[in-house]
Amino acid sequence: MTALAAALTAQAALTTQATLTTQATLTTQAALTTQAALTTQAALAVRAVSAAQTASTVRAPRSAPAPRFIPGVLHVGKVRASAPGVAQCEQQNQLPCYDPAQIDQAYSLTGGNGAGSGVTLAIVDTYGSPSIATDLATFDSQYGLPNPKLTIIQPAGRVPRYNAKNADMVAWAGETTLDVEWAHAIAPGAAILLVETPTDNGDAGYAEAEDYVIQHHLADVISQSWGVTEEADSLSDPGIQALHQAYVAAQQAGVTVLAAAGDNGATDPTNNPSELFTHPTVEYPATDPLVTAVGGTQLHLNDTGSRSSPDTVWNDTWNAAANQYQGSGTPSAAAGGGGRSTWFARPSYQDSVQQTVGAMRGVPDIAMNAACSSSVLTYQSYPGQQAGWYSSCGTSESTPLMAGIVALADQAAGHSLGFINPALYELAAQHAAGVVLVTSGSNTVTFKQGGRMYTVSGYTARDGYSRAAGLGTVNGQYLIPELARLG
Repeated sequence: MTALAAALTAQAALTTQATLTTQATLTTQAALTTQAALTTQAALAVRAVSAAQTASTVRAPRSAPAPRFIPGVLHVGKVRASAPGVAQCEQQNQLPCYDPAQIDQAYSLTGGNGAGSGVTLAIVDTYGSPSIATDLATFDSQYGLPNPKLTIIQPAGRVPRYNAKNADMVAWAGETTLDVEWAHAIAPGAAILLVETPTDNGDAGYAEAEDYVIQHHLADVISQSWGVTEEADSLSDPGIQALHQAYVAAQQAGVTVLAAAGDNGATDPTNNPSELFTHPTVEYPATDPLVTAVGGTQLHLNDTGSRSSPDTVWNDTWNAAANQYQGSGTPSAAAGGGGRSTWFARPSYQDSVQQTVGAMRGVPDIAMNAACSSSVLTYQSYPGQQAGWYSSCGTSESTPLMAGIVALADQAAGHSLGFINPALYELAAQHAAGVVLVTSGSNTVTFKQGGRMYTVSGYTARDGYSRAAGLGTVNGQYLIPELARLG
């Protein structure tokens, strides 16, 4: 508490310092004008921090607008004044919806309201939500959860005043709600640090905000439920380069960083968020070798949270009930992201899955519930949308779920575990009980665009690592002590 207060008091001066640091980094990078120089620099930056890392392969620089990072939250069903049960959701929407107790049961989490105590989870979102504190209190009251220590900071600059007529701000408020409520639901004893940025246009704001958190030791885990398609941008973009350097700093400081793998199956949005690429693509920062990429699965649960069948890859392409609320009709590209990076070479921790990923970084690393056909409940009351309970989904759900799992492992270890990817792949290679294979489903999607129907062939789950579900999903009863032991 004292360290955080001191850090916040000095925020203005330190933000200036972080900006100067970023400017110095970008000045150095600007001098590296050839592709070979950029590749060498990225490779050295990665290799210098850990033997677990590998070189980055960089495309040639090009002139383009700054990338816009897109939030991944999705909503299905009708808003409700009171929290519904599974049967009510099934009756009204032909889709189930799950509460914290059911998700805890599904992932074998038994830590109670003290789970995650002593750990701080940082949630990074643009704009935030003007009602997040009261909405979280309502969520907690409904489900008997403790109100956490919630701190909100804006280290990259003051966030503009919330405008309910700004669709971008409304979308980010929904993203913030899902991120905060469900990271907290998994680790109710952990402190929540909401890190708000003033823009999502891909400048150095995210890097500046995260670097501030890292340098001042404000969090043990960083959760990011947003991304930009690799093909919609360039790794030589200053904002992307600055973000990668923040992840280098996170690894050096022992901070775990997670990112969502995307919500459009084997493809992703172009620079126009309403338009998709018609061939396989992947998202950054999930593809960064220093980040844990979280994909999407579908849970199949009964009312108590016990599985009626094994988890499958999230794919709602042909699910009419899930798609009707998105306004896109059926079929729709609504599925867990995954594939192979065009920027980053295969990191050494993925050598064990070389036959699947080839020479390039594969994503995701791990997967958790994200399907709109197995949504979770959130409460929101910010202006711009009707107040009430929503069925929410997407890898914007799976990422804070996994962030909460890491917080529980941090608590078990008695310290931050930092970069967990090598441990995850080691556990999978050992057939450890905490990593559970997902062997059914794919992230191939079909969608209509510009009057034409497109199918983007993705990847199929298998007995082992896949670019649809990564190493698989988790059994928290075993994974938490396994990660703690390796950390």
